[in-house]
Amino acid sequence: MVEIYYDKDVTLDGVKDKVIAVIGYGNQGRAQSLNMKDSGLNVIIGLRPNGPSWEKAKSDGHTVMTIEEASKEADVIHILIPDEVQPTVYEKQIKPFLKEGKTLGFSHGYNIHYGFIVPPNGINVIMVAPKAPGVMVRKMYLQGFGVPGLVCVERDETGDAWDIALGMAKAQGLTRAGVIKTTFKEETETDLFGEQVVLCGGVTELIKAAFETLVEAGYSPEMAYFETCNELKLIVDLIYEKGLSGMWENVSNTAEYGGLTRRSRVINEESRKAMKEILKEIQDGRFAREWALENMSGRAHLNAMRRLEREHLIETVGKKLRKMCGLEKDDQ
Repeated sequence: MVEIYYDKDVTLDGVKDKVIAVIGYGNQGRAQSLNMKDSGLNVIIGLRPNGPSWEKAKSDGHTVMTIEEASKEADVIHILIPDEVQPTVYEKQIKPFLKEGKTLGFSHGYNIHYGFIVPPNGINVIMVAPKAPGVMVRKMYLQGFGVPGLVCVERDETGDAWDIALGMAKAQGLTRAGVIKTTFKEETETDLFGEQVVLCGGVTELIKAAFETLVEAGYSPEMAYFETCNELKLIVDLIYEKGLSGMWENVSNTAEYGGLTRRSRVINEESRKAMKEILKEIQDGRFAREWALENMSGRAHLNAMRRLEREHLIETVGKKLRKMCGLEKDDQ
């Protein structure tokens, strides 16, 4: 049975007397640190000296230090830099300052789950993961509510790791919406699967395939873009607000019948077989090893795929139409 914690279930007692160092000041780093600071916690920021985020964090009212200084000062070190750079930063700038009883925090279990980061004995390992982009984490907090989140403890060496994790979740506003208790394994594997099969990989390939099908059949690229890409937001918003059945109730009967009778011809047994294979690659670490090698090679394959994506006709047409609709400006 899923365990969900709300504001009434959690206190800040586990973190109110601790120094929390947030390492990184990107979208999540900024949102999570500001929310915790505004909730009364003692937050410091660890960054590269004179990096692009240094002055921004200072202007937001934070105490800013180097990563080494922050790691030495903090009781909780919450690492919010990209997955691929975490191991190197951890080994060189964080690990030397880990003392027994400290806590390492993450918002994604990737490096702990796959063993790219292996903390020494005596160190708590926790995760507090908002399930929304950083801008929304901050926006909802300022509106008096919050976004849902995940919370888990991989290692409890001090006996109060759960109090620390839940306290941080409360301070970020996550328990206002509810946080689900999970594990590093479950969060990591489901997160990667969702990104690859649906949210980032599957949906973009489906859009491009549908767009190309219409254009190859002689329809204008502009019409193809509107029908296969632009209108997707309307459907996703309905699903987000009302669920799948609520979405069907809010589209035409023609759209409902056509979608229900044709969808399994697109997402068919071959598609499901591919999904299962992708899940296996995530579970057995093949994807993690592949991504590690990609980074070691300077991301040559990723950079080539980025270039091809930018040059696709759907991007050229989409940019023009988004400008026309006032959604994109010339300097973007």
